[in-house]
Amino acid sequence: MLVVQAYRFALDPTQAQARALASHCGAARFAFNWGLAQIKANLAQREAEKSYGVPDEQLTAPLSWSMYSLRKAWNAAKATVAPWWADNSKEAYACGLERLATALKNWSDSRKGKRKGQKMGFPAFRSKREAAPSVRFSYGERIRLHGRTHVILPVLGRIRTHESTRKLSRRIEAGTARIASATVRLESGRWFVSFSVHVERADKTPSRPDAVIGVDLGVKTLAVFSDGRPAVENPKHMAAASRKLRRLSRAASRKQGPDRRTGQQASQRWRRANAARNRVHHRVAALRRDGIHKLTTSLARECGTVVVEDLHVAGMVRNRRLARAISDAGFAEIRRQLAYKTAWGGGRLVVAGRWFASSKTCSGCGAVKAKLALSERTYTCTTCGLIVDRDVNAALNLASLVKRTVAGSGPETLNGCGADRKTSLAEAGGREASTPLQELLPGLDGDLRSAMGGSLSIPDAQ
Repeated sequence: MLVVQAYRFALDPTQAQARALASHCGAARFAFNWGLAQIKANLAQREAEKSYGVPDEQLTAPLSWSMYSLRKAWNAAKATVAPWWADNSKEAYACGLERLATALKNWSDSRKGKRKGQKMGFPAFRSKREAAPSVRFSYGERIRLHGRTHVILPVLGRIRTHESTRKLSRRIEAGTARIASATVRLESGRWFVSFSVHVERADKTPSRPDAVIGVDLGVKTLAVFSDGRPAVENPKHMAAASRKLRRLSRAASRKQGPDRRTGQQASQRWRRANAARNRVHHRVAALRRDGIHKLTTSLARECGTVVVEDLHVAGMVRNRRLARAISDAGFAEIRRQLAYKTAWGGGRLVVAGRWFASSKTCSGCGAVKAKLALSERTYTCTTCGLIVDRDVNAALNLASLVKRTVAGSGPETLNGCGADRKTSLAEAGGREASTPLQELLPGLDGDLRSAMGGSLSIPDAQ
């Protein structure tokens, strides 16, 4: 199985190498801003000419937004606008122009309705203070590993890594991996390099290929499982570090920070205080990422089928009382990791529909409650008398959803919640799915009935 996998390593550059890395990141940002300025100037010129009544055929020619055209224009103007361009790799400037072309395409597709999700705004100039320093090298043949402790990047040369690269080196030496690109990024005062690698992975099978497990995600308890294994408690890393973050934020607020309105530069004390605060944020993110990786890896390696819910996280975080706790849990990251890890491990991930009532449905008899308050942590069924933990009940319903699907002739519904069929789950494919039109519309005119075929029936909705 050929997959694209990322390998990320921390770097230990010298002071000269750190300055060179920062220069490459600045070159990418400079090329992005230069290209955006050309695009905006061209659009403004055309709008001004239109306001003066200039015919369309006499307007200034529009600039192409493609990567090829932007790079061609940059090569023609770089000697004038950036006489120092030879100090950095050409890949740095290409990286900035590629990001600009992608941003313009995303804005155009979003405006035309071709791009799903939230509407994209027109690209803005990237600030040196706000934009995260990063640069991408896409010429894979000039990106190499030197031993187990160094990487070689174009123009930058050999840079020492903070950790061993043996995991990637062994694959490259065996001929099962090929580096496609490398992205260098500065995070919390440390440089990291992330390799995008084409890896030939061996086909694997989970240890329990026939096992179906439902995973109910929550805030109080991070994950509850349907097979009876112990639940994973939510470590709440952000909440644990909140006291330290408040102290560091107060310390930073007492220093002279940057002010864009007045042009005030940040003091060195503010930079040190802000770096200390950023290190805490970085540690929280690393701890969260480590815990999620361990959880998802264990599930993907053991169970053949994992069932989770399609949570509307963007809507959930609108609750100001739960937004921080929901964001700290990382629901979307858990689902993202399960998606590719189950595929790599030979299993499958099933996502229940967003409107599947996993918490309101009784896992014993299937009765559905009309309302279930969030404060009710124990599910009590008034039909069969079942009393079970709310999260365990939801996990059992998720697992039974797949068991019902694989046991019958196919899935009862498309979205797993019954909202796309007129019939009930127990009578799927029954008479209701082919009710004659005359019975549904008894007052239908006779001539119209005959024109429609007389015995026309409503097909099963798909």
